[in-house]
Amino acid sequence: MEASIPEQVIQPLLLASNPSYSLEECLQFLIESSKTDSGRSDLASKSILPSILALLRLLPYPSSRHHLNLSLKLLRNLCAGETRNQEAFVDHDGSLVISELLDSAIGDVETVRFGLQVMANVVVMGENRQRDVWLRFFPERFLAISQVRRRETCDPLCMILYVCFDGGSEKIASQLCSDEGLNIVAESLRTSSSVGTVEDYWLKLLVSRLCVEGDCFPSLFSKLGHEDERFISEQAFLLRMVSDIANERLKEVSIPEDTARFVLGLLRESVGVFDFVSGERSELPTGSAVIDVMGYSLVIIREACAGGSLEELKIADNDGSGCGGNVEMLLSSGLIELLLDLLRKLEPPTTIKKALNHSSSSGKPCPYRGFRRDIVAVIGNCAYRRKEVQDEIRERDGLFVMLQQCVTDDENPFLREWGLWCVRNLLEGNEENQKVVAELEMQGSVDVPQLREIGLRVEIDAVTSRPKLVNDTTT
Repeated sequence: MEASIPEQVIQPLLLASNPSYSLEECLQFLIESSKTDSGRSDLASKSILPSILALLRLLPYPSSRHHLNLSLKLLRNLCAGETRNQEAFVDHDGSLVISELLDSAIGDVETVRFGLQVMANVVVMGENRQRDVWLRFFPERFLAISQVRRRETCDPLCMILYVCFDGGSEKIASQLCSDEGLNIVAESLRTSSSVGTVEDYWLKLLVSRLCVEGDCFPSLFSKLGHEDERFISEQAFLLRMVSDIANERLKEVSIPEDTARFVLGLLRESVGVFDFVSGERSELPTGSAVIDVMGYSLVIIREACAGGSLEELKIADNDGSGCGGNVEMLLSSGLIELLLDLLRKLEPPTTIKKALNHSSSSGKPCPYRGFRRDIVAVIGNCAYRRKEVQDEIRERDGLFVMLQQCVTDDENPFLREWGLWCVRNLLEGNEENQKVVAELEMQGSVDVPQLREIGLRVEIDAVTSRPKLVNDTTT
């Protein structure tokens, strides 16, 4: 093989290693040398990178696959943080060389992976290099690579997409958010859903920028759908990833209003198509697409509403950091009515069922373990220092329902804690709600010893002779 390679290509490689080496020995030696900063700097001074690019042009695929992969590994190392090598890569049309090779090797996971790793090391060094790579690969080549269902190629591809998107070029950002760009992201999500996890680092960063900081979630969710099924596992996977990001970045970002509205629509639709006859006795994810869409939509709404009181959110909105508009939109769209209807549809918590000696109930089982708790958490977050929510719960005869959630439940871990939080928020500063709860307690309609845990007790008003809630100073 060495005999067929022009001397001007092979000679610099042999001089940088050992003139007696075979091509494979030469490449292996240079790979080892290029693993250190000093080694990469030394090889840059010897202008090795142009010879490697020339070699990649000359070697045929697939007959020279092994030597091509060795050359890609060397090229990857050379471009790892060494400016002179990266400049040489751009000057000698490195992106074109790699793109043409990957066109031939698109089904070869190892070769594609090495080629992507080269590109990933190039794009991290600035906007000019990002534009060069983007020009050669977007959209057709990125799309073809994204359809390779292997984690080894999905991860470096998502790194390239994220770094280019984050690099400051408005053109690249707009193209990735376009229909063609979102097709690439959707295929990456399908790959990660089948062979990866929601913790895939670069994909998660990309989704965070596009769907949590940006407004691409509705379009991306729709692209993942299938005309024969209302919800599929890839859509549930995206929702799960977004819910994780929303939870992790609760204090940093606010979900876009259009996204929150879309997610509320998903919750309504999933509730509408699910029969509630039998639920999964597992936590999310359950493996059922419709249940997971329902659950993760609810979790995202919970995080969207976890931002403080209306007044605090309005102040935050004025400086661009709040999500008050989100919460107000959700409330005005009938969120509380929907959640109360869901709670009434469910069978009682296990503690109440046991107390009533009910072996069976006309109510429906929770679709997944924690469903009731998540509903109560959303209501509790919405009710925090929002009098309009406190009043709506009372006007919809929901206080009695909410008091029933202050108990332990085998199917809903931490229901009692969320229930107490919710009831405290419903009663705080609201005399009408306090009066209703006090009367329910005195009538025996409810027995809520947990009121003492939130610092309240029932007392007969000396003037009106009516029960009222007062601060319990004995606790």
